[in-house]
Amino acid sequence: MMSISGRAPRLLFVDSGLGGLTVLSAARNSVPEADVLYIADDAGFPYGSKSDEALAARLFTVIGAGVRDYEPDCIVLACNTASTIALQTLRQNFPIPIVGTVPAVKPAAALTKSGLVSVLATPATVAREYTRCLIKQFGAEARFTLVGAPTLAALAEAHASGAAVDEDAIAREIAPAFVDRDSTRTDVVVLGCTHYPLLLDKLDAAAPWPVAWLDPAPAIARRIANVLAEGGHIVGVGARRGQGEIRFTSGQPPSPALLRLLKSHHLTLPAFEAAFAL
Repeated sequence: MMSISGRAPRLLFVDSGLGGLTVLSAARNSVPEADVLYIADDAGFPYGSKSDEALAARLFTVIGAGVRDYEPDCIVLACNTASTIALQTLRQNFPIPIVGTVPAVKPAAALTKSGLVSVLATPATVAREYTRCLIKQFGAEARFTLVGAPTLAALAEAHASGAAVDEDAIAREIAPAFVDRDSTRTDVVVLGCTHYPLLLDKLDAAAPWPVAWLDPAPAIARRIANVLAEGGHIVGVGARRGQGEIRFTSGQPPSPALLRLLKSHHLTLPAFEAAFAL
């Protein structure tokens, strides 16, 4: 559906790689008519290895270029690490609404039956005071374990690109999230990195017992829809499917498997599609 501006709403997605595709997939259900520019800042991956100042400066540059070229109605910072470090600074510098991604602490506290919840995230996200404040404010009576997985995002990135991944390595990364204490076990694991749902089947297979994996993408998608509606767009109505384009900051051509994944998310990469069979 067209907005009061006479065109479909535009979303600018930014992530360090492919993790934001999990948020994009949910947003496609909430706002199917939106046009999307997805910037995969793979040249900057992983974001957690940078200082707060360096990451904020890089995001300002990457988002600034996207805003200049695309004139979006909403920016989606589809990365937990980036959001916990730079979301407030970015909002102060860009007049466009910015939707961030932060660990789904409040829903986890409501969902748990055992009272044991783990937040599985990057080391940078679990180290942030922002994350601890979320738990203090919204964690209710649940007991939270923060787990910084050093290489899980990279494993998810490789898996999404079609590479084989070491399943034992996945098991080692997630093992600290499974707490058995006083005959009580963790029953909810918050996926505190948008990359992790790309590995959901393998996470299930590697888990020592069944848990609810809490993916915040549906809630983020609802927030995106609300932001667009507040901006005068009529969302979720009509038969139009929005267009989508992805840009990789490294300029490296993706693998055929990755191109198939991008096509399934209705994202085009015209410069490379002719060189790879879909």
